Amino acid sequence: MAVTAAQKSAIEEVIKALLNATSRRVKRRLAEMFLELVDKESWPEYYEVIPQPRCINGVKTNVEKNKYKDPLDVYNDLNLVFLNALYYNEEGSQIAKDATTLKGMLDHEWKQRSILPAPRVSPPPSSPQKAHAQKEPISAPEPSSSQSKTPSTQPKVHPATETAKPALPAAPATPPSTHRTQTVLLTSPDRPPSPELDVDIGGTPEPEGVAFETARDGEGDDIVRQLEKGLPRWEGFADIGWAEDIDDNRKLEIVLAISGHKDSHGNRLAATLEAMPEETSIPDLSFTSPLSLALIESRARSHYYTSSKTFDKEMSQLFLKGRRWFEPGTEPYGNVLVLQRLYHALTSSSPPPGPPYTSTTNFAYLRAGPGTAKPMHAADSEGVPGVTTFRVSTKDRTIVDEVQFKGWSVKLADWLHLSNPDDPSRPIVAQVFKCFISDEPSKKGQPGVTACWYYRPEQTFHPAQRQFWEKEVFKTSHFADHPLEDIIEKIACQFTARHIRGRPRPPFWYPGWPLYVCDSRYNDRERIFVKIKNWNSCVPEEVRKSTEFMPIYPFERPVFPRRFASPFISGKGVKGPGGIGDVIEKGEGEKIEGGGTGRRRPKRNAAGMPVVAPSRSEHTDRVGPSKGLYVGPLTAAPPAMSSPYPYQVQYGYPRPQSSQPRPSGDRSIVTAAGGLASLGSNASVDKLPSETARHFDRDPRPTSLKYLHFLAEKRKKADSGMDVDEQSPAKRPKVQRTVTEIVDSMMADYGVDSAS
Repeated sequence: MAVTAAQKSAIEEVIKALLNATSRRVKRRLAEMFLELVDKESWPEYYEVIPQPRCINGVKTNVEKNKYKDPLDVYNDLNLVFLNALYYNEEGSQIAKDATTLKGMLDHEWKQRSILPAPRVSPPPSSPQKAHAQKEPISAPEPSSSQSKTPSTQPKVHPATETAKPALPAAPATPPSTHRTQTVLLTSPDRPPSPELDVDIGGTPEPEGVAFETARDGEGDDIVRQLEKGLPRWEGFADIGWAEDIDDNRKLEIVLAISGHKDSHGNRLAATLEAMPEETSIPDLSFTSPLSLALIESRARSHYYTSSKTFDKEMSQLFLKGRRWFEPGTEPYGNVLVLQRLYHALTSSSPPPGPPYTSTTNFAYLRAGPGTAKPMHAADSEGVPGVTTFRVSTKDRTIVDEVQFKGWSVKLADWLHLSNPDDPSRPIVAQVFKCFISDEPSKKGQPGVTACWYYRPEQTFHPAQRQFWEKEVFKTSHFADHPLEDIIEKIACQFTARHIRGRPRPPFWYPGWPLYVCDSRYNDRERIFVKIKNWNSCVPEEVRKSTEFMPIYPFERPVFPRRFASPFISGKGVKGPGGIGDVIEKGEGEKIEGGGTGRRRPKRNAAGMPVVAPSRSEHTDRVGPSKGLYVGPLTAAPPAMSSPYPYQVQYGYPRPQSSQPRPSGDRSIVTAAGGLASLGSNASVDKLPSETARHFDRDPRPTSLKYLHFLAEKRKKADSGMDVDEQSPAKRPKVQRTVTEIVDSMMADYGVDSAS
């Protein structure tokens, strides 16, 4: 059949979409490498391997000259452009990645236009995949993690630098071999299920020591990339939990409310969404069609959406695109999440009054988030009640197996991003412990989840020298009830025993989803870190010992995540309710759930401040150079950090009271010199009366001539301007003067000769 004028116009729109597609970060055109045919003189082998070479500009020219008699011929030629590149180039190369993205965009754009006939699913007979498959037997996939079609003869290149390499259009990443063995991957790699790992066998190296950032070895990066590349991709939002009964006028009102919303400083947050390109080329998304807030507004004005579901789903895809486009933790990322939470409120059964729409919690349900929230039984000085609990409640609610919200099916033990009222750019990392339907009269019939919060490093107090795993979070004993409108997206979190060994299998995680790692618990009331040994004790009881809960695709060998310094000293200006402070590090063996530690609680003074009484070992941990922890006099307080968060629990650092018993026995200079016998018969010893001695400070540490000599040497170096212990003068610890020096100084001030 001939190509009609309407079909030709639709085909030209498809080609235009392919030409306008850009990469996410480097902002380059993805089609640049596929515009022209490969140079035959430079790559003669290409024409020996590829039966029918094609390029985008060649197809575009033939469409303009009306050389095609059937629309499907146009699709087949465009499809061949990308199939040829995928066959000839090494899997995982930048050309192969771009070809995969553009091929997906071609399929989506073509199917979006009903005037164009449906294309065939399998590759055409003229494709190299079919042509070479007829000549050569297809071998079974090897058990190796590598799925490349051709062995690479070039060194591995980091993805960040791979795009900077000059490349010819659809040119090969490596010269083709004379004999090709094709590996066909129709599904995810067939890997054995992971064993149940209750205990971290062998342990994980502690991220402690001198604060510096470490990069993972190149081989480890290759192992991770190769595994994730072969995993199944997320298919997108399911047909569940979408809004209903939104008429056309209300749809436009909602879009305009999102577009015009301003924060308390007068900033219009939708400018962040408008900064994204309309074309979609982000990896691991379930859609590739162009999408923008302006496009959705235009469609709402023209009554394009035939149902509430199609409108609701496209808005959710827009927020998903924003979450993947902007870097987590940045202001633009936070703006996207505020607008998403506002949208959830506007499409709920009880929308907020407005416009304008205002909120002191960034539209989140709770009044405080991790690091600032207090438990329910606590109240601040103004009587404001707490936010979280230490136990999962079942009162006034009906427990259900799952709840559904905007394409997500949320079940017990799922991991979620939840709205953070304090800092939208750092959503709450939480695990679901219960799904429920409320029976309270004021919330009758409203679904929700009870989730256990995990703290980020910037939400904890920790020593300046402490290091953290990449994407590390800490389990806490804080549980909170959240309405479904607080749900941002599903994520995943692995305990280190499994994180270093592989990646979660679907449906627990898909490539592109946020993934965190947890190695320790954190008790924010007493600022205690406890390394987790029994992982089963951290998850809901219903899934403990279950072989079906978060099994993994294993790596070839353990791969540890990168290590990073404290976010407060990284130079990136990270803010949070936590800070740099002295903490206690413990191994697991003492219960801390519900705020208890299984040990005697520290005494508190009249102001409610903890009075710490460290043991000898704790003294060593705090000031010993081997740990690299806080170094300084035991009586010095760590630097206080101000916080803009209104619900932060303030802790003080009073002077610690030493619990060390004072050494018994004679510690006098006479004894240190060898006794009276060594001094001769003229020596005598007189002791100060107790009423006189009490006016003098006494050093509780054992004193020796060697120690006094050490102090004298330090003072000489300090007086001469030399650095002591390789420290700068500003950081040099103050050396306390002895009683003799103080008396000599006073007598010199009054002109009295100390020798008389």
